[in-house]
Amino acid sequence: MFQKMRRFKQELKQNEIERILQSNTSGILAVIDNGGYPYTVPLSFVYANGKIYFHSTKVGHKIDAIKNCKKATFCVVDKDDVQPEKYTTFYKSVIAFGHIEIVDDMNETLSAINELGEKYYPNHDKELQREIDKFKTAFLIIRFDIEHITGKQAVELL
Repeated sequence: MFQKMRRFKQELKQNEIERILQSNTSGILAVIDNGGYPYTVPLSFVYANGKIYFHSTKVGHKIDAIKNCKKATFCVVDKDDVQPEKYTTFYKSVIAFGHIEIVDDMNETLSAINELGEKYYPNHDKELQREIDKFKTAFLIIRFDIEHITGKQAVELL
């Protein structure tokens, strides 16, 4: 179902893929909107328990697209070092393929919010808990269930 990487020697190992997902703070989500067009949007995320979580407002183009089609991809660029004198870029990135869902379970929602909070505002448990208590009914969490994931790097980085 998923294509094999043509330049397999440049493929990243699973531990490097997970490092990239855990250490980076943004990526590009791609979904198909109601008109059949690809729609991409940059998002903050957290990788937890083998899944990717995003927070969102409850309405908008992204939410409409998710309701339209559950298939999605998510790309994280870890390295983008342009080498003009060599006419190339030293890059490292990850692309995940999978299904995306709006989380309707409050326990999973709160768990994802805590994971996001710890990633973006670490070691501030009391402040984070106040924000969660204040806004927990307004949160919308989106879960990306990974079916296939690849990572690739420039040959020069091998």
